[in-house]
Amino acid sequence: MAKKVCNRPPRKVEVFEFYAISDGCSRIYKENDGVNEIGKQQIPDPMKVSYNNLFINGVLQPKEMYEVEKGEIRLKSEDIPIIGVPIMLQMFKF
Repeated sequence: MAKKVCNRPPRKVEVFEFYAISDGCSRIYKENDGVNEIGKQQIPDPMKVSYNNLFINGVLQPKEMYEVEKGEIRLKSEDIPIIGVPIMLQMFKF
């Protein structure tokens, strides 16, 4: 019995990334706080993306520790990242 083979084209995936550097006192990072050398960065509406990941100092953060709104990341942890720590938000849209 021959196996049925289904060929499907790969799904198109859009990736949005936002990079900022902690100032040592903020819990909220907006699009204006992005690293300028990368160019204009956007934080899309989370209702229009499939999922997102937040990394602080290279460590993936649990979803309970942050909120994303259009144009803004809000950290919910008690601790604030120390000055100079990189913050990276990845957003994927399928």
